[in-house]
Formats: sequence, C-alpha cells, structure tokens
Amino acid sequence: MSGNDKTYTISELAREFDVTTRTIRHYEEQGLIAPERRGQHRIYSRRDRIRLLLTLRGKRIGLTLNEVRELFELYDAARDDAPQLLEFMRILDLREQRLMQQIEDINVVMREVQGLKAQCERLLEKKSADADSPQP
Repeated sequence: MSGNDKTYTISELAREFDVTTRTIRHYEEQGLIAPERRGQHRIYSRRDRIRLLLTLRGKRIGLTLNEVRELFELYDAARDDAPQLLEFMRILDLREQRLMQQIEDINVVMREVQGLKAQCERLLEKKSADADSPQP
C-alpha cells in the first residue's frame, strides 16, 4: 500500500493529534473532512489526515472553522486558477498582518509587565531596607 493509499481510523487520528473522537466528528459535521463510510465505520484518507492537521494548526493560530473551511475551498478551487490563488494569498496576508499586530501588542504588554514587576521589586527592597534600619 502506497503512502497515498494509507487509511486511518478515527481512534488512530485522535491519538495521533491528541484530540477526542468527538472533535474529529465535529470537524466532519462542519465539512472540513469527509471520511469514507463502511457500515458504521469511518475510514479516513491521507487527505482527511492532512486536513485535520491543517484545521488544528489553523485553530492554534486563531482561525475560526469558517476561515479554515474558506481556505480549503479556495485551495480546492485554486489548483490552476489564478483568481482563487490570489484570494487565498490575500486571506493569508490578512492573517499574517493580524498575527504581526498581536505580536506587537504582546510585546507592549510584556514591557509594561516587566516595568511593573521592576517597580514592585524596588518597593519591596525599599520596604525591606526601611524595616532593617534602626528605629529612633
């Protein structure tokens, strides 16, 4: 069996990606993955596995399931279609800009936290020095 023909069970994917089978079924209900059915069993293809991986990565960087679905639809349509590829790139550029802004916001907050922490340390040192000095 070649790598493209390999199939997976829902339990295997849940273990591999450390998610619940319920989560995988939810992504299926949302149209993000489409396993083959054999009776009551779901058979996931390499494509389903990759889409699950990309969905989880998308969620990790803050994409909604609708945004992930949109990207999948654009990718599916974009194989050789320049307008869809351009739209896909536009969406990725917007996401990149939002992430860069979040990084900057985090850096600003980190500097504020570090400044407040240093101020607290100075106050504690002063309080300790005052407590150690002899009282008249």
